[in-house]
Amino acid sequence: MGIRSFAADLLPSALHLGTRAPSTPSQAAARPAEVASFAALTDKLGYLAKADVKKVREAYKFADEAHLGQYRASGEPYITHPIAVAGLCADWKLDAQAIMAALMHDAMEDCGITKPELIERFGAATADLVDGLTKLDKLQFNTREESQAESFRKMLLAMARDVRVILIKLADRLHNMRTMGAMAAHKRGRIARETLDIYAPIAHRLGLNQTYRELQELSFQYLHPWRHAALSKAVQRARGYRRDLVERIRGDVEKAFAAAKLKVLITGREKTVYSIYVKMREKHTGFAQVNDIFGFRVVVPELYDCYHALGVLHQLYKPVPGRFKDYIAIPKANGYQSLHTTLVNPLGTAVEFQIRTEPMHAVAEAGIAAHWMYKVKDDNGLGEAQRLGALWLQSLVDIQDETRDASEFLEHVKIDLFPDAVYVFTPKSKILALPRGATPVDFAYTIHTNVGDHTVAATVNGEPVALRTELKSGDVVEIVTAPGARPNPAWLNFVRTGRARSKIRHYLKNMELEESRALGEKLLAQALRAEGLQLPQIEDADIQTAALWQALTRWSGNRGPAELLTDIGLGKKIATIVAKRLAQLMAEQGQRPDAVTLTMGRFAAREEAGGQHGTVTIDGNEGTSVQLARCCRPIPGDSIVGYLGRGEGLTVHTAECAVARRLHERDAEHWLPVEWAEDISRPFEAAVLVLVRNGKGVLARVAAAVSAAEADITHIDMGEEHGGDSAEMRLLLSVRDRLHLADVLRTLKRAPSVLRAYRVKP
Repeated sequence: MGIRSFAADLLPSALHLGTRAPSTPSQAAARPAEVASFAALTDKLGYLAKADVKKVREAYKFADEAHLGQYRASGEPYITHPIAVAGLCADWKLDAQAIMAALMHDAMEDCGITKPELIERFGAATADLVDGLTKLDKLQFNTREESQAESFRKMLLAMARDVRVILIKLADRLHNMRTMGAMAAHKRGRIARETLDIYAPIAHRLGLNQTYRELQELSFQYLHPWRHAALSKAVQRARGYRRDLVERIRGDVEKAFAAAKLKVLITGREKTVYSIYVKMREKHTGFAQVNDIFGFRVVVPELYDCYHALGVLHQLYKPVPGRFKDYIAIPKANGYQSLHTTLVNPLGTAVEFQIRTEPMHAVAEAGIAAHWMYKVKDDNGLGEAQRLGALWLQSLVDIQDETRDASEFLEHVKIDLFPDAVYVFTPKSKILALPRGATPVDFAYTIHTNVGDHTVAATVNGEPVALRTELKSGDVVEIVTAPGARPNPAWLNFVRTGRARSKIRHYLKNMELEESRALGEKLLAQALRAEGLQLPQIEDADIQTAALWQALTRWSGNRGPAELLTDIGLGKKIATIVAKRLAQLMAEQGQRPDAVTLTMGRFAAREEAGGQHGTVTIDGNEGTSVQLARCCRPIPGDSIVGYLGRGEGLTVHTAECAVARRLHERDAEHWLPVEWAEDISRPFEAAVLVLVRNGKGVLARVAAAVSAAEADITHIDMGEEHGGDSAEMRLLLSVRDRLHLADVLRTLKRAPSVLRAYRVKP
């Protein structure tokens, strides 16, 4: 029959590919295990060729000499740590280059070994792996968080090029967590939190479930030692209480499979203490209410046998409705495949069964590392893990392309390290895995950046939906695009994938810079005309003009003309000062003010009543470089002024705005004249306060009055009640200009129940 039962005491499945997880930190530190000597490591290297083992031995000697005289916090020689890390990598059957890099992973960081030395001794591939594992300690950062984020970015990008980097790093972190008992308490807490937030999710994302569970368990143990100890005791007691029940279920299952003449391998599965803790916290329940602490794994020979075994179990015990999941037909995002079903035994207890083949089991436990462990013979199920792992690694590179800030990059990566997923379909029936809570916008960016950037609408299961709608597993999603559409900043409030967030931010930043550059060029050209000169050509300039711009940017401290113009547009530099310097440089080249240009510039300056800049025209198409102040909300017809804030672009206020007057007193040189264009391209928002009598249907009557005046309500806020008889409504109305607003206010005042209606001013 070929059935192997698990031990009656149902020991937790906390094995790490042949290495038993420690139950306490002190036990981990005391355990000799792999760290005793290099001989223990060579016993694991039988899968390598003799020439490769010889190279590994050379790397060990090199690392041993480099770390000579160094000791760990526990008092052990430091070399014991690289040997242990290499041993974990050998359990994964990684190649010789990875084992060598594991032995030397701290050599560059702690011993002053340079990359050229490693290239000369061990080759470029091994040196690249070690370099990818080396933190950026030699650079100066303002904060620990900034340094940590930059180091993560370096490691993750090295991992995207070669996944062995992260496998070695995870082995390094796992051994550090196992032996962290000797460290100071504040360091233990910081490292455990970092492990729980970053390294455990990365292990899960790459399908290394054994490593994932052990990192979570050890992190929980150090972060909340009392809770961990109490739950561990509760699990031990429960194990004793349920021994008879587990034995009875095991006997029933063995007999059922024997009768069906199906060869299976049955093992026990016990929830980790951390997963029990998470379930108790999420469901606000006590330990007694967590009824699926124990479960069973059924490993079968072939894919077809998985469904045969499922039928046998469903005939034996009744399945719990809604608790069946087919991760074979639709694998998880990290390549995991199994059938999950929860059954109710005769005593009324729910027990979960996981059914899978041997290759699926390899992927479930070792994930992407199974590529090295099982890359010969049967590849059933492994290809999917590699493909999904590679997709996520590629997404890291894509995010990096749009994100130069390390902290922002790490934020995007954290977003993508999701434990749960929803599975949705394209119209052509291709399955995509997205994080829980993902929206059609996330779906669009997962398809392609151009699809996301030009999204205007979406349908789910044939029905039009809002772009912020959360997708559910099984949804068929179709995206509607338009050539002129572009990303909306509001999308950042609801997208869930790091890829979508980074693409949207990248687009908006580029648009802002382009618009700020155009504004800066316009301001500099106007300021230079006041000096009697025309702005020199920037693109395709001749040698003399290029030298002129080079001298100007060297004086201003910018990297190029584009950056200088952007700084002027953002208000970081004053256009008149830059224009005077540019005029000097042009004079040195022999260029003299033109009489006509000078006259036009002076005439314009007189028209602007001594203003420092030329007039900027506002028509509604200015984009993010020009903002309308929220304090006074100017609309066409208002008298307006512009404040060129430092790094904020141009902000337009009404001339009578009290906030603007205070700003002018404090910073007079950053103001410039602005005016409305004759043709306005869009409506503008105006703030209106409406005082109404309380009564049934009053809101509907106000809305009808606004609609009758051909305006729209973009936001409504109900103010405090006045003695119960009246109430305030604060409306944001979309209007064309002051005349249109006046018409709206007249219509509102004639509406029943409206006592007063007027525009709100600061």
